Amino acid sequence: MQTQEMAVAVPLDGVELHGDLNIPQDARGIILFAHGSGSSRKSPRNRAVAMELPQAHFATLLLDLLSIDEERIDMRTAQLRFDIPLLATRLEAATAWLAHEHSTRHLTLGYFGASTGAAGALVAAARLPDRVHAVVSRGGRPDLAGAALPSVRAPTLLIVGGNDTDVIRLNQIAMNAMTCVKQMEIVPGAGHLFEEPGALDEVSSLAAAWFERHLAPGFKRAGQDKIGW
Repeated sequence: MQTQEMAVAVPLDGVELHGDLNIPQDARGIILFAHGSGSSRKSPRNRAVAMELPQAHFATLLLDLLSIDEERIDMRTAQLRFDIPLLATRLEAATAWLAHEHSTRHLTLGYFGASTGAAGALVAAARLPDRVHAVVSRGGRPDLAGAALPSVRAPTLLIVGGNDTDVIRLNQIAMNAMTCVKQMEIVPGAGHLFEEPGALDEVSSLAAAWFERHLAPGFKRAGQDKIGW
């Protein structure tokens, strides 16, 4: 499939956020990736998922939510990766940037969040109900979105490894607080990082199916719960 790939820089309050934008021919939506817990746009796990989404005609933006200087600070302190309001603000800025770019402004938007990035994605989705149309979390900490969870309107899929028992519990707590269309999928035998053979393939398939369903025009949002094992 023919794709347009480019490095981009999103300006924000004196800092620049660097990202990799991939737009396939006939793209029908765009997925903004939210990394967390010390990860970046170079995360091999998120890049593995991002490589599969263009096959379903979704553009992707893998974006560093911290500047280069902030990443150096976070490597020493591990604090900024847990600053959920900061991560959400950066996602809001990137969402606005995509809405003004000629090549992406016509595309329906979804978020894919991992670890603490999932919490940032849900907070940003709650703040931008008319812009964000679907959210997928992989091994995320949606519970850290706290008071924002009941305000999320975007249909949200929570993907958790079957062996990641503590995170399963935290995702269930978050899911119980949400009132939007929501679903949990548990990948049997997978750990927190989904490093087991076939685990990331399953994540990619689940994410693609969710975005195909909920980024389609005219989708009517209604509450539903489902847990898949």
